[in-house]
Amino acid sequence: MKLTVTVLDTTGIQSYIFGSNRLRENIGASYLVGQVTDAWVKQILRDEPGIEDPEASIETQDAELVYAGGGNTVLLFKSAEVAISFTQKLSLKVLKEAPGINLVVAHRHDFEWGQDQLYDTVQEMMKVDLDVKKRSRIPSSPLLGLGVTQDCNSTRLVAVDRSQNHCSPADYPVSREIVAKLEAVKPANTQLKQTLQLPDGWDISLDFDDFGRSKDEMSYIAIVHIDGNSMGKRFQEFAEGKSDRDYITAMRDLSRSVEQAGKAVLQQLTQELIANWDTLKDKLDLTTQKLPFRPLVYGGDDITFVCDGRLGLTLAVRALQLFETQPIADAQPLTACAGVCIVKAHYPFARAYELSEALCQSAKKIAKRERGGDERSKAVSAIDWHIAASGLLGDLAEIRAREYRSQDGQHLEMRPLLLDADSYDWQNWPSFESVIKEFIKGDWKEKRNKVMSLREVLRQGSAATKSFLTAYRLETLPIMPGSDRRLKSPLAEQGWLDGICGYFDAIEAMDFYIPLEVSQ
Repeated sequence: MKLTVTVLDTTGIQSYIFGSNRLRENIGASYLVGQVTDAWVKQILRDEPGIEDPEASIETQDAELVYAGGGNTVLLFKSAEVAISFTQKLSLKVLKEAPGINLVVAHRHDFEWGQDQLYDTVQEMMKVDLDVKKRSRIPSSPLLGLGVTQDCNSTRLVAVDRSQNHCSPADYPVSREIVAKLEAVKPANTQLKQTLQLPDGWDISLDFDDFGRSKDEMSYIAIVHIDGNSMGKRFQEFAEGKSDRDYITAMRDLSRSVEQAGKAVLQQLTQELIANWDTLKDKLDLTTQKLPFRPLVYGGDDITFVCDGRLGLTLAVRALQLFETQPIADAQPLTACAGVCIVKAHYPFARAYELSEALCQSAKKIAKRERGGDERSKAVSAIDWHIAASGLLGDLAEIRAREYRSQDGQHLEMRPLLLDADSYDWQNWPSFESVIKEFIKGDWKEKRNKVMSLREVLRQGSAATKSFLTAYRLETLPIMPGSDRRLKSPLAEQGWLDGICGYFDAIEAMDFYIPLEVSQ
């Protein structure tokens, strides 16, 4: 039986979702992206004659949805005509209802069911066909107006309406793209409430100002980007060598289990935020029962959420911990890495998200180094972050070379950190957390001025730190668990070990850390 294999992908999604500083527009954009490669695909297939169930076998109907996940959608069609008809209908729907999203489609019309390997065909289409399509795609050049026109505040395209007419309390000129995003806010909110299993009386923030930020005092938000480790390779290994039908079953099972894992993590985070509400109200300016965090991209191992800046590190670490407890179809542990960018509330959102991605990649590097390049060894989770008191000039390496080096060129930052206390000696989250808790609640609690002075002394190097301790008659800095594995470790006596400072990050993060009681 000769079939057509179709693979769908989208391009420019990051800028489409995160290109605005208005949370409502980010919410609507994320929802529309999910619709394009999943819900709308199923809807169009159901409306086609000869197709009853999108996931029913291709042997009994004209098309089959193999799987939708990891940013791609794979389908089988009994003829090229049906495949092209489907693609035309989906493209038209995207143009009308989600302007600004770029859809890329690749077809293979000569696939022999039962003879060719579907796994090999899909892998080749993703690596070759889609890549060629993306590189050869002619970028659209929208007409920027004729005669007297007004620009959209967000896209600088021609405005066609006012935002107040489309689910927005603010009033500004909007383009067709922004109209579509704002109109998607309501269904996006309904979908997220169902996903989070939000109890009655609780709501989700639609504006950064609803996160509980303390205006003129702590007006920071955190953009948290979490990505699973080696997920592409896991999907390949789980499906490789299987027959066509077994390949489809394996991809669906693994995709669904990863999808459910991401949702379960967010559900647990929601429950724990609600359980800690009294603690949060003491720290944040919360006047209503609106969660101080908002998932934007979710449903799988790739999650991005925004929250009050003081919750960014806590929620990111907790999400990584919860990921490791989720059951996955391939029976392997699910690990991930997180990048957390903490910026002023109205800092350009796209730039902050870009840095959160870079931080996630930085965490992945140390996680990979921990495995020593051996893919068979246990995968580990890791986290990296950046707190931007002002702007973000340059890439991550440039920022750290400029802002996090002592006078003698040593590293002030101990980031990125592994999540596991048993890994990589003292550079892990439990060791870091023990120090920050000591500064906040322990013997150093009443020495805040000394702690702030210590931060500047650390910039001068280990000798200046030792002199500081002597001048203030302090025996040591807080003992960091793990560092005592080194014989005669100098960390607590001079603040440094192997050219890395163990205390600067903790001092900088003191005002951006709210511990929560969590259920085990």
